[in-house]
Amino acid sequence: MSEEPKGIREGVEESKGDPRVVLILNAALSGLFAWTAFWALQLLDIAEVTATNVGTLALVVFALTYVTVLR
Repeated sequence: MSEEPKGIREGVEESKGDPRVVLILNAALSGLFAWTAFWALQLLDIAEVTATNVGTLALVVFALTYVTVLR
């Protein structure tokens, strides 16, 4: 008769996806992580939440994640 429908696993394995989505999610989550880290450090009076601090840490986390996951 007809071909059996594919399951979720087969669909995910065959999906190429859009790498821009991965990069946008990486940037957003890196920024959120950086802001959360400096917010916690500010509560402990160790560091201040500034755009420079958050931006620098976000770029470092973004780069490390990009190199680790997408190499």
